[in-house]
Amino acid sequence: MKRALPVVALSIAGLIPLWRYAPSSGTTTTTEVAAPASTPSSSSSSSSSSPSSSASSSASQVVQGSTVNTSKGAVQVEVTFEGDKISSVRMLQQPNHPQTTAAVPKLIQETLQAQSADIDAVSGATITSDGYVTSLQAALDAKG
Repeated sequence: MKRALPVVALSIAGLIPLWRYAPSSGTTTTTEVAAPASTPSSSSSSSSSSPSSSASSSASQVVQGSTVNTSKGAVQVEVTFEGDKISSVRMLQQPNHPQTTAAVPKLIQETLQAQSADIDAVSGATITSDGYVTSLQAALDAKG
C-alpha cells in the first residue's frame, strides 16, 4: 500500500502533459525568399532613373497558387514574376511542423534556381513538399 500511492501520484503527474497536449491546428507563418540576382539589378536600376523603376514594377506579377490540403495541413504559395522569371516565392499557408519550417527555405531556393516546379522533395517533409509543388504548379499554370 505504501508503494501504491506514489505510483498513482506519479502516473497522474506523467499523464497531465498528455491531457493538456493540443495538436497543431494547421497553418501558421509566412516565409518569403527573393532571388538574390534580381534584387541588386532592380535596386540599381531604380536608383538611376525613376521611369525604369516604374516600368519594372508594372512588369512584376503576383500569382497565388491553389490551396492544397495535406494530411499535415494546408499549403499555399504566392509567386512573384518579373517578366517570365520567378523572382520570389512566399508561403501563404504551411503546416506548423518543425520539418516544414526547415524545408520551406530549401523548397523556395530550389524553385528560384530551377525556375519551374520541377524540383526535388525535401527529405523528412515529403508531404509538405508535394503540396508545395502542387500549389506552385497551379500558380505557374495561372500565369500562363
